[in-house]
Amino acid sequence: MLCSGVRAQLNPDIYAKSCPSLVQIVRKQVMIALKAEIRMAASLIRLHFHDCFVNGCDASVLLDGTDSEKLAIPNVNSARGFEVVDNIKAAVENACPGVVSCADILALAARDSVFLSGGPLWRVALGRKDGLVANQSSANNLPSPFEPLGDIIAKFIAVGLNVTDVVALSGAHTFGQAKCAVFSNRLFNFTGAGSPDATLETTLLSDLRTVCPVGGNANQTAPLDRNSTDAFDNNYFKNLLEGKGLLSSDQILFSSDLAVNTTKRLVEAYSRSQNLFFRDFTCSMIRMGGISNPVNGSGGEVRRNCRVINN
Repeated sequence: MLCSGVRAQLNPDIYAKSCPSLVQIVRKQVMIALKAEIRMAASLIRLHFHDCFVNGCDASVLLDGTDSEKLAIPNVNSARGFEVVDNIKAAVENACPGVVSCADILALAARDSVFLSGGPLWRVALGRKDGLVANQSSANNLPSPFEPLGDIIAKFIAVGLNVTDVVALSGAHTFGQAKCAVFSNRLFNFTGAGSPDATLETTLLSDLRTVCPVGGNANQTAPLDRNSTDAFDNNYFKNLLEGKGLLSSDQILFSSDLAVNTTKRLVEAYSRSQNLFFRDFTCSMIRMGGISNPVNGSGGEVRRNCRVINN
């Protein structure tokens, strides 16, 4: 599959001799994790996103410590799946000690999460190194569910991605859950005039008000795609056409003024063709997986434990 703008230094076959069973080991561990909790698929791909947007795809999101990205606002009490990554890493280390980076494991686990949920399969380019530092302040600047579309597009462009990537990668919200804390602002007093978000379909609005009442538990969750909660498909985009996007950042891809000349046509195209969505999503994942840390150039290492740098 030919994708433009792909990073040349990475190669799907880099571990063919040094860790020949890598792909099978990772897939087996992801299967075990999804069997224990199907929602973990969405959690693992989100870790890869949150990794790549901060310092490039260098597994900095996995580091513990005072400047940990896990403590940044978008991740704290929200990012999950770290124990699954630990389990995958342990299984990989058991077979091929000191060879495969945590960053590559995240990229493979994200791909398998998609594939095992009914989505496309692609070859993951490999050869990333693990970064030596976390960047909590940069993690606090991840694309946010509360931001206007223009700001979200700008954050994608800043890391070398484009408008197609914004829409295709948002399609990962075809599975997984979100907490009331990130969408309840749409339900009651969205504009400040005491009315809900006018782009939110009324039946969904009343359902969500039951799940997330005023003064309710902000950690309660709702499915991002209620038609096929755990399946990777193009239902997410069909939902947007009906005003059934859960997050503001989902629905604005179709309903905002800026969407008219930027993202709306792609939403419509993906709602009509799952094949087109899968094709573009695959290329966007490959492009995102190639975001590199300009500072990291030749630096980096293969961490033995994904949570701490080697000493």
